[in-house]
Amino acid sequence: MSGHSKWANIKHKKEKSDASRGKIFTKIGREITVAVRSGGPDPNSNSRLRDVIAKAKANNVPNDTIAKSIKKASGEGNAENYEQITYEGYGPNGVAVIVEAMTDNRNRTASDVRHFFDKYGGNLGTNGCVSYLFDRKGILIIEENAKIDGDQLMMDALEAGAEDFENEDELYEITCDPAQFSNVREALEQKGYEFLEAEIQMIPQTYVRIDEDKIASMEKLIDYLDDLDDVQNIYHNWDQE
Repeated sequence: MSGHSKWANIKHKKEKSDASRGKIFTKIGREITVAVRSGGPDPNSNSRLRDVIAKAKANNVPNDTIAKSIKKASGEGNAENYEQITYEGYGPNGVAVIVEAMTDNRNRTASDVRHFFDKYGGNLGTNGCVSYLFDRKGILIIEENAKIDGDQLMMDALEAGAEDFENEDELYEITCDPAQFSNVREALEQKGYEFLEAEIQMIPQTYVRIDEDKIASMEKLIDYLDDLDDVQNIYHNWDQE
């Protein structure tokens, strides 16, 4: 495993969110819609909604925007019906790629995703073709600052049920089992910690290097997929060291 790849991905996501905040708000709004439709509008009784709200706050979504999304999804306004779809495939040099989407038109989304895989040297595969190369984990990212004692944070995280704790490039990464994600996140929130990221992700077990002449194609594949309104998350095992 290349730690450099993981931290590069975190920084890339932060830069992307800073550059395209409106699109981030839209994507999270869809997650709120699905969470409310599946478990109701009250975060106190809907752990999935609580997790999405935490993710929204980590991405600086305003509270009134969150409230409006919940109200719309709960039937007090017109809300679209989205279904969750996962696509799996390969990028250049056999890089494994997982694309998670929320869509109101699966034919449109499948066509768009397939188009970019084909255009940039990859191919869309069948469900299960690459997901076995990843582990599903709860990930919490906290930025270093003068108020945080790293040793105390590690103790707090492990006590709350975290599996692993890392500190690199002025970031703390806390990893946990998805089933424990809400408990760990809420325990740390109650102690006053704020998150740069707070979500369940697919973490590669190993990473793949890409030939120099194919790096641009891989970058375009990721960026164009990410720009699709229907695409929520993209995971890959490209070694970006």
